[in-house]
Amino acid sequence: MRLLTRVAVPLLAATVIVSAAEPGSAVPSRPDDRTILHVLNRAGFGARAGDLERVRRIGLAAYIDQQLHPERIPDGELASHLSGFTTIDMSSRQLADEYFEPAQRARQQAKQQAGNDPSMTDEAKMRTPEVVAAQRKARQVIDELSDQKILRGAFSDRQLEEVMVDFWFNHFNVFAGKGMTQVYLTEYERDTIRPHVFGKFRDLLGATAKSPAMLFYLDNWQSADPAAGNRMMEMQRRRAERFGFGRARQQNPQGAPDPAKARPRRGLNENYGRELMELHTLGVDGGYTQDDVVNVARAFTGWTIDQPRQGGGFHFEPRLHDEAEKVVLGHRIKGGGGQSDGEKVLDILAQSPATARFISTKLARRFVSDTPPPSLVDRAAKRFRETDGDIREVVRTILTSPEFFAADAYRAKVKTPFEFVVSAIRATGAEVVEATPLAQAVRQLGMPLYMCQPPTGYADRADAWVNTGALLNRMNFALQLVSGKMRGVRPGTSPVGDALAGDVSSSTAATIAQAGDPRQNAALTLGSPEFQRR
Repeated sequence: MRLLTRVAVPLLAATVIVSAAEPGSAVPSRPDDRTILHVLNRAGFGARAGDLERVRRIGLAAYIDQQLHPERIPDGELASHLSGFTTIDMSSRQLADEYFEPAQRARQQAKQQAGNDPSMTDEAKMRTPEVVAAQRKARQVIDELSDQKILRGAFSDRQLEEVMVDFWFNHFNVFAGKGMTQVYLTEYERDTIRPHVFGKFRDLLGATAKSPAMLFYLDNWQSADPAAGNRMMEMQRRRAERFGFGRARQQNPQGAPDPAKARPRRGLNENYGRELMELHTLGVDGGYTQDDVVNVARAFTGWTIDQPRQGGGFHFEPRLHDEAEKVVLGHRIKGGGGQSDGEKVLDILAQSPATARFISTKLARRFVSDTPPPSLVDRAAKRFRETDGDIREVVRTILTSPEFFAADAYRAKVKTPFEFVVSAIRATGAEVVEATPLAQAVRQLGMPLYMCQPPTGYADRADAWVNTGALLNRMNFALQLVSGKMRGVRPGTSPVGDALAGDVSSSTAATIAQAGDPRQNAALTLGSPEFQRR
């Protein structure tokens, strides 16, 4: 199946009437259906039945402004969809205590009970009923997190907020599959990302820097000034001897080694310092050097986690901090600053013109095209600097720009698997009784939620998602969705043609015309090249 790169008709009529609500805004005051659909696809996850008329009634400019202020939008339907979840409102400490620690204890007990039984493989030891039940319960945490993401995208009226949560989580990506990161993932999205998606970038940056999910994922929780780390190890050794570990070893030479001596010596870890500049702020061409990476890493020594296996929060440990002077991007940070060293680095990075441009480029790529117009990036970056990194105002600049409403921006973006699945639910009006099969479908389409391993996050360009196999899999999903063969999902009755505003190529129209019944018509529409784009 071929993806269309252009449509036969322009997005806007020849004469664009500029809204008077926002001086300089390119939002048309009398938009056609294609224009409204364009906004619904970019500032949200596509149209539901009645959305075109609803937006036309309140006005496109008013709709965009409303979406930029999600706190003003009632979201009762979503609340009913989320009411049955157990874990999504829990703290990390609660999740560790009730879900993850029991699974760890079950595994340890299984190993102890099996001992050195040569008849059992390591895998068999971990397949006892107790271990299986505990692990299934622990998986519930990530399962519910994935399910709520699907449901929010499909049913929330705060569509732009959900787009921004998805954008910022991907920008500040953490990988659920890395150790204790999974304990903190629920809190990370709910309390670190979501409250800051329209706020000041510096606040969001600071929240992620202190998040145990980020600290664990990029290993900063173990980063220490080597000299300070050695001193702390020596203190731990002496404490162990004081409380009997050393005497126990003398009494039992064959016993376990002194735990304080067995631990590896802590040292400087540059992972967070590098990704903070390359991926979170300045960009790969942001003008930093390896010396800057080292000095940033030094500034964040001692930023660690209190009792990580118990779901503890951020903790600054002064005994691990490098108190010497540091120089970052030409800025001198005096010695003896403690935790404020890291805060000063965040200030420097958030205020850098390179950060304004890097963030503006990524936002313009998300909302406009894979290669965003330099003119738009320039204006968005200027707005970023003028407002001290006010994300809401940068997004407003993009969503009300002439470039956003230009004809060549229409359907210029390919939907990710997550966007495709959620938009299909919205287009068909499907009733979701259980979201887990939909999350599984997103995984099968190549985008397992919360499981992107590299810190770059998932790609936001077409070439990552467009190939013959991917398009065939999307068609198969569409057939399952509309035929009632997907567990937990009841087919909807909405006219899916509204999701395309009647704007399809002649070949697509001819293909859909061959449908033998409404469900086949819906499947062919969802599988069409036009629906793959937003």
